[in-house]
Amino acid sequence: MNQPDSSSLIAVALSGGVDSAVAAALLQQQGHQLVGITMDLLPCAAVNNAAEQVAAHLGIPLHRIDLTAAFEQQVITPFVTSYLNGETPNPCVRCNRLVKFGLLLEQAHQLGAGRLATGHYAQVVRDVDGRAHLHAAVDRRKDQSYFLAAIGQEALQQTLFPLGEMSGKEQVRQLARDFGLPVAAAKDSQDVCFLPDSGYGDFLEGRMTNPVAQGLIVHRSGKLLGRHNGFWRYTVGQRKGLGIAWSEPLYVLEISAARNRVVVGEQQYLYAPGLLADQTVWFGQEPAAPFEAHCKIRYRHAPVPCRVEPQDGAGMRVLFHEQQRAVTPGQTVVIYQGDEVLGAGRITGAEQPC
Repeated sequence: MNQPDSSSLIAVALSGGVDSAVAAALLQQQGHQLVGITMDLLPCAAVNNAAEQVAAHLGIPLHRIDLTAAFEQQVITPFVTSYLNGETPNPCVRCNRLVKFGLLLEQAHQLGAGRLATGHYAQVVRDVDGRAHLHAAVDRRKDQSYFLAAIGQEALQQTLFPLGEMSGKEQVRQLARDFGLPVAAAKDSQDVCFLPDSGYGDFLEGRMTNPVAQGLIVHRSGKLLGRHNGFWRYTVGQRKGLGIAWSEPLYVLEISAARNRVVVGEQQYLYAPGLLADQTVWFGQEPAAPFEAHCKIRYRHAPVPCRVEPQDGAGMRVLFHEQQRAVTPGQTVVIYQGDEVLGAGRITGAEQPC
């Protein structure tokens, strides 16, 4: 990974966790001048003293930025709206694009920093022209390039991921111990920071101004099988928790918010030959013609070969070489060539088999 001139100021996003702390310590060891920056995202969250402890240990200033209103508007409200539209959104992708590498990057510039560094597991590779390319982390088990796939070229150009070349989390924790960081033994954070331990179902119900009445669970054939207590509690591909007796296992195939119903069926009907996506973001020039690549349709999904067909209006059609299970509206599809991320889009629906 190419490094900026050591005289330029780098803002390091300190979350209070071990990853961001080690990222800061590594940059300081390399001779960079640093300023810490931490975000307040939730109005009732406890003050993050761990970030202050890390900054004090490293001897760098720390600036606390209040982004609670923006986080509510840009991440939480769209998350709720998406679920109530029958989708399964990925709030971390949206947060990275609009908040961490949007608003926080702007705040870093206001502090005089030319770059923003974070503890994400991904790599920024710069070509001979200085253009930035997003690549997966060396440790594929920790790779977070999926969640960063929509931040865009302008933000990536100003970003550093010091942990991208680490061999694993244990190496990071050992570095934390070697640096004497006060968060060396800190637990990893949960995936979605604003959800309570009770899960997203109760969170959504607490946000609903007009509670939706009980609805129907129907077989794909149209046969009534049962009732649900909130379609937002289901996601495509779900098997457990349906409470339905049938001759073979049933899975959620579709969530219809407009009709307040959950459609279920046998496993073979979960598979689709492709998908449609909108809100596409490309790190390079938007492709003008179809091309071969690999794609991930959710974070816990191995990249699979596909054909990508760009569509008008920031959309794309993705055709899998082999049918894929549980294509889920609201999730993010990420396009790879090798370990490089080319771009991403929001899944709007599955292609139907011929």
